[in-house]
This record gives sequence, structure tokens and C-alpha cells, in this order.
Amino acid sequence: MPRYRSRMPRIVVGVMGPGETATAAECESAERLGELIARRGWVVLTGGRSAGVMDAALAGAKRAGGLTIGILPHETDASASTFADIRIVTGMGEARDVVNILSSHIVVVCGMSPGTAAEIALAIKKGRHIILLDPPRATADFWTGLGGPLVHAAATLEDAVDLAARLLEPPG
Repeated sequence: MPRYRSRMPRIVVGVMGPGETATAAECESAERLGELIARRGWVVLTGGRSAGVMDAALAGAKRAGGLTIGILPHETDASASTFADIRIVTGMGEARDVVNILSSHIVVVCGMSPGTAAEIALAIKKGRHIILLDPPRATADFWTGLGGPLVHAAATLEDAVDLAARLLEPPG
């Protein structure tokens, strides 16, 4: 029987953003973000479907050789991104957002939609740090007003990943 070494758990970074309503610019940013996250050796987690920010972030992570997780809303993986290595089939619909947030050590938001807003609110409620990628001022002010020190803004993709690294460092 093989022996396995115990090692530190992998960092899981949730990338949240619009699905079908994502813009081309949001998808481009999400793809590059997934790549940057994977290059840090972190796991990319999304809502797992082959749409918008979810698909793009997973694609970028796979291109960089990273591990990807898709948390799917349906009872099958028929809607899954081809870039999702691990497909968690929940049958929970939008309630799967709880799994998305609780399984992520930190959440990076690329774009906005009603579903994304629900994920941000849940992340605040559950005490997860959230990094908003180049948000409009009113958006940043709104979420900071609700989440205080849990909500951060980053002007660039590189800034977002560097900020995530700092936030993920153990205290002390």
C-alpha cells in the first residue's frame, strides 16, 4: 500500500463573476486571472459552467497547468466547463453559492451580475476576504460599506493576485 505524505492543504481561490452576461473584457480578464492564480500554485474554483467568467478563469488556469474545480448547480455535469478538472455536481441551483464561498480561502470578483452580488454578500457574511477587480467607485463604496475590512479593490490583475497573497499569509 502506498504511503502518502501529509502536506499543507492547497489554497483555493474562488473566481466569481457573470456567466452568460459577461462581457468580452470580463472574460479576457478572468482568463488571465485564472492563469496568474495557477502560476502561484493555487487552485481555481468557479461556478463550473461553460459560460462567461467561470469558463474563462478555468481556461486560464488550465493553460498555466493549474488544478481547477467547478461547483455545478445541476444534477449532472452536462453544463460543465471542459476546463474543470474536478466537477462537483450539487443539484442545488443557485444555493451552490454557499459551496463556492465556503470552499474558497479568498474570493476575487471579475465583473458584476445579480448572482455575483449574491456571492459577494455571502462571502461577507461568512467572513471571507473579497477582492473586487477594478470596480467602479460606487460599487467599491457599496461593498466596503457592507463588508468593511473584508472588501478590497485592485486596479490590475497582478495587484489582485499580490493582494490575495498578502491576505492569505498567516498572521504573525
